[in-house]
Amino acid sequence: MENDMSHEVQSGVEKKLRYISGAIKQNGRKILKKYPITSPQFNALQWLIEEGELTIGKLSNKNGLAFSTTTDLVDRMEKNELVERIRDTNDRRVVRIRVLEKGRTVIREVITERQNYLGEVLEKFSNEQTMQLDTLLSLLHEQMTRVNEK
Repeated sequence: MENDMSHEVQSGVEKKLRYISGAIKQNGRKILKKYPITSPQFNALQWLIEEGELTIGKLSNKNGLAFSTTTDLVDRMEKNELVERIRDTNDRRVVRIRVLEKGRTVIREVITERQNYLGEVLEKFSNEQTMQLDTLLSLLHEQMTRVNEK
């Protein structure tokens, strides 16, 4: 797309992305009802699995939540045996959060269900259309990352 994209096209793209995001969130909530976690806990577990052990401060930043909210979130996840707190051996003041096997299993199952949903959505797309969508979404993600880092 050219840089001088019309306001009308920008507006349409934004609206479609908003609707897609809403549909994904709605379906994700439906899937999560079968599991002992909330949406914010799902997001936190995903970050921990992708990034490895994180402090509550770093996890707060990743999730965009207040430190106190993240502490409560971790407390509940720890109670449900999804994560554990690990004290840093070099600095006892530093506490990292580690995902336990139960947390990994829940995330694996939820992701599988989300992928199955997406497979159903993409059923009518040709292989070429699916590959093109993947390429364009990768490009969009890369560009959003660049713009956000400015």
